[in-house]
Amino acid sequence: MIRGYYFITDERLSKNGVTNDVRSAVAAGVKIIQYRNKIADTATMLKEAFLLKKICRNSAFIVNDRIDIALAVNADGVHIGMEDMPYTAARKLLGKNKIIGVTVHTLTEAITAAKKGADYLGVSPIFATATKKNAGPPSGTALIKSIKKNCDISIVAIGGINLQNAPQVVEAGADALCAISAVVTKGNVKKEIRKFQELFR
Repeated sequence: MIRGYYFITDERLSKNGVTNDVRSAVAAGVKIIQYRNKIADTATMLKEAFLLKKICRNSAFIVNDRIDIALAVNADGVHIGMEDMPYTAARKLLGKNKIIGVTVHTLTEAITAAKKGADYLGVSPIFATATKKNAGPPSGTALIKSIKKNCDISIVAIGGINLQNAPQVVEAGADALCAISAVVTKGNVKKEIRKFQELFR
């Protein structure tokens, strides 16, 4: 069961650098870290993923999209979207013991992903966001409630979340949340993450 703050790297928004951000997230007690890099070449990603994996000794290390990178560094799993490799193919490559999270935008997508065996769902975007291009229209917290009623699976809420609207997300039933720009654009990432962690206590 995923619980609390879910950390995703963002080299474009980061004030302190991705490596420092991940160190801060681990120090703040984050149990799952996702490495997401949409601009680097494969060689750079591989080097960075190896380094971050070492930092995440006590946290699950997940790679976004890139199953080849995840396999190369022996990551704990991957996170895939609707436009990425299908879940069944990803599971075949990774084996039964790796974590696979799936981004969903509708209840139908959530039910399908859960039935196939996804380990958790990334429900996105909850609110309007500029962090991810083509994120789609915001669903609001109603989608979290709907998925919670129909799927027995961990829900990670993402998209436009900040300290002001995060309580609504937790109240709606999210098991975890990610607020990228609300954290990595700040000087003290560890301190900002802990503010979100408190919402789950």
